[in-house]
Amino acid sequence: MKYKDYYLTLGVPRDANLDQIKKAYRKLARQHHPDLSKASDAEAHFKEAAEAYSTLKDPEKRAAYDELGRRPPGEEFAPPPQWRDTHASGGQSFDEMDLADILAALNRGQRGAQHGSQPLAGRDYDTTTRISLEEAHRGTVLSLYLGEGPDQIVLEVTIPPGVREGQKLRLRGKGGKGRNGGADGDIYLHITLAPHPVFRADDHDLYFDLLLAPWEAALGADVEVPTLDGPLLLTVPPGTRSARKLRVRGRGMSKGHSVRGDLYAVVQIDVPATLSERERELFSELARSSRFNPRAITKESVHETPAS
Repeated sequence: MKYKDYYLTLGVPRDANLDQIKKAYRKLARQHHPDLSKASDAEAHFKEAAEAYSTLKDPEKRAAYDELGRRPPGEEFAPPPQWRDTHASGGQSFDEMDLADILAALNRGQRGAQHGSQPLAGRDYDTTTRISLEEAHRGTVLSLYLGEGPDQIVLEVTIPPGVREGQKLRLRGKGGKGRNGGADGDIYLHITLAPHPVFRADDHDLYFDLLLAPWEAALGADVEVPTLDGPLLLTVPPGTRSARKLRVRGRGMSKGHSVRGDLYAVVQIDVPATLSERERELFSELARSSRFNPRAITKESVHETPAS
């Protein structure tokens, strides 16, 4: 039989831990996956990496493999008698079998002893995906890479409009294939929303900070504000105070079926960092003329004495 150096295939040291082995395999799987790589030998490299990972991730199979010792890849060799006696089985000549065939047969034997011919349900996959607010609002199609090694599958998943943070989608029958008549598994897809530079999502409602100049807040104004569908004009009523929420109905996130949440503009009153001479004169005149004292209510409440 020919020797295969699984550690060399994955590019990890022989004392690599499981995390190092997983990291190396995932890198190679992305690099050589036939759906992602155009190279003519991509599929062969992908299968080699999957075969190496399938052995090295399993403590028992890795220990059996390590018993073979270390030799140049492709070298013909006969396994030690102890390894032969422990892991060889009847049927095909041991020397005619490939190393991967031997380990696969060992694995099948272990499964057969445990499960026999009982129906086995397919594997369920539980995974998380992060999408943008725009994708959650309008819906999108994602490519999911599920599983590891030979069992890895690539699945296109349609995300419907209206999903929200923390929602779990169940994709029935899209998981691993069942065996001996068992049902196919499911995929449980957990949705997270990527941070947005403008909006904050609360269920299907959206919030954003609306900066107003003092005169816009005092006198009222029509200001342009952003939405997921493009800008619109929002009327700011006269006398609008900081932290007030101005509601725009039906311009939040989609809930599906043409229903949407609301959009809330949270008012923040801003002032110029520097003033021109004319601006300073106008603000000074306003300070002398105005009788408005924003701290008056606070002063009155401080001097009130609660009844005993």
